[in-house]
Amino acid sequence: MAAEIEAVSRWGERLVGEVERAIVGKTPVLRKIVASLLAGGHVLLEDYPGLGKTLLAKSCATALGLTFKRIQFTPDLLPGDITGGYVYNRADNRFELRKGPLFANIILADEINRASPKTQSALLEAMQERQVTLEGETMKLPEPFIVLATQNPIEYEGTFPLPEAQLDRFVMKLSIGHPSPDDEREILRRRRERRRDEVDIDRVSNAEDLLAMRRAVETVHVEPDVERYIVALVSETRADRRVAVGASPRGSLALLMLARAWAALDSRDYVLPDDVKLFAEPALAHRLVLRPDLWMKQKAAEEVIASVLQSVPVPVVEGA
Repeated sequence: MAAEIEAVSRWGERLVGEVERAIVGKTPVLRKIVASLLAGGHVLLEDYPGLGKTLLAKSCATALGLTFKRIQFTPDLLPGDITGGYVYNRADNRFELRKGPLFANIILADEINRASPKTQSALLEAMQERQVTLEGETMKLPEPFIVLATQNPIEYEGTFPLPEAQLDRFVMKLSIGHPSPDDEREILRRRRERRRDEVDIDRVSNAEDLLAMRRAVETVHVEPDVERYIVALVSETRADRRVAVGASPRGSLALLMLARAWAALDSRDYVLPDDVKLFAEPALAHRLVLRPDLWMKQKAAEEVIASVLQSVPVPVVEGA
């Protein structure tokens, strides 16, 4: 078991190191993205334009050796535009299946909240079931299948807010954030020296490697006290007076999966309470439905999670 966990840690370091050739100074965010890949979940990237969300998704796909498709979500985007459909072939006198961009390992759903609810429902089936249904026929999507979605937190004109059911399908929500002045100067230096916009990313993995790493993460031990801690955190979000609807059991599962993945990346075969605390906000905040008087308050969900972390006693794991 120790050898498998060590292999996960080395694999994660190689992947983060390769993606860092394109994304400068964001190691903590990249490690969390890798944890989500190991947890088998989708990620919602909510941040301002120009901070590298698209570049991050494309670089991860290239480094992983996975197929990548980018879908620009717009109000006129139809379900068939992303799932594909049957097209009549006059030469052969028959209908042929033309698969849409969803049939790839990593999907960048750019500005996901600009698509209509009808298109969102088609994406929801793909995210949850890893399949699409065309003309009554169900087809499995490639394995692994990961959606990295982006949305702009400051521009809401012409958008459709994501329904709670779809938000719940994202294992976590992250923000990349602006680079520090030193990191921004490093970005400029690298661009000046390579003399072109494109960044060369080498493949350091493949689909089989990722699936093998996921199987190794499943061997990470979780103490019963840590499981009770996860349940207590999620239950507390439901009891908070500022929250209309708290996190679902899917939030508990997200915390469990992410904590195990983080432990493996840290070369440990057991989960610490700190692993759970690290992912409490990114895994739970977007799952909360706040009361109407807090809808316009920024970071209100994050404040709820912070107070929950302070109120729930942290278990002591022996031998950790």
